[in-house]
Amino acid sequence: MGERDVAGERGAVRTGLGVSAVLFVAELIGGWLTNSLALLSDAVHMFTDLAALGLALFAIWICSRPASATKSYGYYRAEILIALVNGVALWVLVLFILREAWGRVGDPQPVAGGGMLTIAVFGLAVNAYVAWGLHAHRHHSMNVRGAYLHVISDMLGSVGAVVAGVVIVTTGWYPIDALVSVGIAVLILYSSWQLVREAVDVLMEAVPSHVTLEAVEQGLAAVPGVAEIHDLHVWTLTTGRYALSVHAVASERIADDRLLEALTAVCRRDFAIDHVTIQIEHESRRAHEPEH
Repeated sequence: MGERDVAGERGAVRTGLGVSAVLFVAELIGGWLTNSLALLSDAVHMFTDLAALGLALFAIWICSRPASATKSYGYYRAEILIALVNGVALWVLVLFILREAWGRVGDPQPVAGGGMLTIAVFGLAVNAYVAWGLHAHRHHSMNVRGAYLHVISDMLGSVGAVVAGVVIVTTGWYPIDALVSVGIAVLILYSSWQLVREAVDVLMEAVPSHVTLEAVEQGLAAVPGVAEIHDLHVWTLTTGRYALSVHAVASERIADDRLLEALTAVCRRDFAIDHVTIQIEHESRRAHEPEH
């Protein structure tokens, strides 16, 4: 994934926050004046973008704080908690949009298509600009990726609003407004599912998706001087930071430091696991240890 550019992330998020705030106000006022549910839905979605970007900025700051006596791992997990909150907030938003859209499908409301179309085009341009700024940093932070997904789904929502505006201006068919808002809701749900799933996996200390326990165990067991590997655990601290703990039984009386160095090298080189805790044993204690 490359080295993380925290300063670049912070700059991209700040720019996105400022530009998105302008768009939120424009869509909220425009949706109210034109009576467009699609624009109002997009404005509410834009508000979640603001929340996501604001929380991403906060997470970048708090995750840079050093570890303390009470937070021995530091504040890495803050971005995971915030990513989870962002995803769940999007799901709640979907329910509100669908409820309002259901009423409008049966009872279409008149919409000022020209004004709606103008604001929708402006929104599409703004979202594309913000997404472009966040694109380069999306793989380095789950929280920034969450904000990026917010913006991408909102950009697609703006495309839908543009289409609805064109249909209303050219045909006067108002139900398209409610139908587009349903499409926006589906996009929101789709974009947030992966984010919530990844955040829950991290909080549940699941094995990172890029490794398997079997492969790690085989890699460690293949190190010369290792007779047995047991009590192996691998988990994610935060995006791009992984941890491992394991017991390794030495097959011969070799220097523990040399064996530790070789095992640590395998973890870092083959599995990108930097935070490693290895206990060297000279006799297997598997039978005397509780099962996990």
